[in-house]
Amino acid sequence: MAQAATSAPVRTAAQAAAVLVAIVFVAVGVLGFIPGVTTNYDDLLVAGHHSQALLLGVFAVSVLHNIVHLLFGVAGLLLARTPGGARGFLIGGGLIYLLLWVYGLVVDKDSALNFVPLNAADDWLHLGLGLGMVAMGALLAPRAVR
Repeated sequence: MAQAATSAPVRTAAQAAAVLVAIVFVAVGVLGFIPGVTTNYDDLLVAGHHSQALLLGVFAVSVLHNIVHLLFGVAGLLLARTPGGARGFLIGGGLIYLLLWVYGLVVDKDSALNFVPLNAADDWLHLGLGLGMVAMGALLAPRAVR
């Protein structure tokens, strides 16, 4: 007896990359709320540069910072449902992180403008994320066949 062939939805490489990146952002957002993973957890503030909480003991976080990571990850998961959305998330999100890198370089870390908060480790992470996401979005784009 022959069985009907069922095919799973085909994902592009950009969609797979976007899902992976989005899951990492959701995980980072959740981990930012876990004492131990986030050191100085008792100093976690809603926002602002006075938050002394550090994700993995390195990256400055606040409640706002963690929520931004969660929302960014959820947006990535939703956008990854289509090839164009995945590329948009990777390239657009990468550009956002490159802008955030520049912002982190120019903002006085002790000023009210550092409301996320950001530290030097965040700045370098944002540069790597931005470059990596833009590269994935550009390099994993489906190529036209001639």
